[in-house]
Amino acid sequence: MSHIHLPHNHGEHNEEFLNIASNTEGFQAVADVFRQLSDGNRVRIFWILCHCEECVINLSAMMEMSSPALSHHLKLLKSAGLIVSRREGKEVYYKAADTPQVHLLHEMLEEQFEFSCPLCDK
Repeated sequence: MSHIHLPHNHGEHNEEFLNIASNTEGFQAVADVFRQLSDGNRVRIFWILCHCEECVINLSAMMEMSSPALSHHLKLLKSAGLIVSRREGKEVYYKAADTPQVHLLHEMLEEQFEFSCPLCDK
């Protein structure tokens, strides 16, 4: 249980709350995901990959970005667990990871910025 001693006990915080709040690794993991989305290009790439699976060449053309620059962004998004890849011959295809967290981030982007994919049912 929590070993945190609060100087003022206002009766608002239970031990479960204090235990969760003291989980610095968990909060750091969340901050790392948001750090990956702190770049507009990565947000755009993430949004595209929420709607389709694409190869680096096509993504480069969509983003008007060189393949090496795009690959750098893809590596960061993948390390954050936001996207996944699969290889088919020499081609590597990327798409958004199928996790509740990714679905929530996708929904948040579309709600916050009032843009949506014409392929999604809303």
